[in-house]
This record gives sequence, C-alpha cells and structure tokens, in this order.
Amino acid sequence: MDMSQYVQKLSQEILELKEKKNAVILAHLYQRPEVQDIADFVGDSLGLAQQAAGTNADIIVFCGVHFMAESAYILSPDKTVLLPDPNAGCPMADMVTAEALRKKKEEHPDAVVVCYVNSSAEVKAESDICCTSANAVKVVQSVPADKPILFVPDRNLGHYVGLKANRKVILWEGYCNTHDRLTEADIEKAKQEHPAAEVLVHPECKPEVVAKADGVFSTSGMIKYAKENPQEEFIIATEIGIMHQLRKECPDKKFYLASEKLICPNMKLTSLQKVKWALETEIPRITVDEEIRTKAIRALDRMLEIK
Repeated sequence: MDMSQYVQKLSQEILELKEKKNAVILAHLYQRPEVQDIADFVGDSLGLAQQAAGTNADIIVFCGVHFMAESAYILSPDKTVLLPDPNAGCPMADMVTAEALRKKKEEHPDAVVVCYVNSSAEVKAESDICCTSANAVKVVQSVPADKPILFVPDRNLGHYVGLKANRKVILWEGYCNTHDRLTEADIEKAKQEHPAAEVLVHPECKPEVVAKADGVFSTSGMIKYAKENPQEEFIIATEIGIMHQLRKECPDKKFYLASEKLICPNMKLTSLQKVKWALETEIPRITVDEEIRTKAIRALDRMLEIK
C-alpha cells in the first residue's frame, strides 16, 4: 500500500468513526493538508469554535492548538472537546499568564484589556474584551477615547491595530514565533522573484514586514481576498498550511510562500493517526473550570456585540 492509499484508507476510517460517534471535526488553516481534507469545517480558530457550537454534534475534534480547543469548550460546555495531540500548544499564548496580566493591570488600573483570542482561557477571563486578527481594529476603536488600552499578548498585532485605529496601545511583549521570524529581506526577495504578485501579510508579522504589504489580512481574510480579487498571483506571508486551501479555492491562481521558514511545528503535530486515536478513545479531553469559562465567555460576548 503506497502513502496515498494509506491516507485514503485512514481518512475513510476516521469518517466512519465520526459518524458513529456523532462528532464534528474542525481543522485550522495551518494544519497538514490531509487533516484539513477530513474536516467538516476549515478556518480561523474562533470561527471554527462558533461553527461547532451551532451543530448537534456530541464530540468536537479540534485539529489545532490548545487555546483553540479551550475556546470550543467555552462556547460548547455540553460537548466533549478533544485535542488529538495534547502537546500542541501555542508559544505566543504561553507568553502571558493570568498572574502576570493581573500584575500589569495593577500598573494600569484604568486600562481596558483587549485580549487576542490566541490566549488561554485564564487570560481571557482576566480581560475586558477579546478580539481576532480580523476584528481587532474595530474592537480597539470601540474602547472609549479617554481609556488607555492594554493589548495582550501579541505586540505585532497590537502595533498594527494601534496604527489603524489611531489609538495609543500599551503592548504586551508577546509574539508568534512563526510570523515574527519573517523579515523585510524575505519579502524583498519574494517580490524580486515574483514581481507581478501582490503581497498579502498576516498582522502577526513584524511592523516592517506589514509595511511592505499590498494587503493585511487574517487567514480567512486572505482566502476571501484571493477569491474575489482579479489579481492572479500572490505572495503569502503567513503559515504554510494556508497554501492548501488557497490552491483548492483558487485553482487558476498562483500562490508563493513568502519564506520556507513559515512553518508552525505545533500546528503540524496533529496527524490522521492521532485524529483516529482521539475518536476511538475520546481522549485527550479539554475542559475549562466553570468560573473561568463564565468570565472568559463574557469577554468573547463583548467582542461579538461589536458590529
């Protein structure tokens, strides 16, 4: 049996298990292509959690990282939430803890804490309002002008949002290891190799990289833009996993990864074998303490109220 036959066989076994267990499979856009292909929904972290909450599934299998599975549980505490690889964490989310945030809030008692969803449930619970990379500018603009803003945990997204919203933002010194390693020189090189291509950049990249962009988008925003824009070539400055969906959604267009260094090792930990094992055993289960969940969902709800 060759590898493609093996993948096909394993995928079929997963789909059969999924039906038997009344499960829904979610895959983030940075997952391996074969994992994306067996998912019911593929997309951004919070959008996936919201889609799962709207289903009648008993089990959510979240092919992503730990904070994403937590978000799914926060929105669907009545469902069993499985994370196929318990070691799939997010270094940026780990750069802020609830205790450290409480100390920072003491230094800035009047500040409104805006928390990027790429954070733990405990940190969300200590925050006033959440945001995604897609709606962060609107969220920051919604904060009263006389209130200081503390943005956690991503300094790069916070810097971008502050500029776009024309607001002074106190930045937490966190960053995405994958996006932060992309340089201005990487973009220049990609543009020299593909002069006709537009440069699409994720706002988790450094400010000097964002400044080189033709468009700045969340992952789902990049796909939407590529589909709707007549432009035929794009340089993509985000994690390599998105290339699979871009090429599926826009088969007649050309996409070039800005740099081969744009690989998140945590996003690649989930495999088909681990998805199958999670469905068979119904572990590892992700839960959130009810007091923390209640506080965290408040911050998410405030975000969702913003139109």
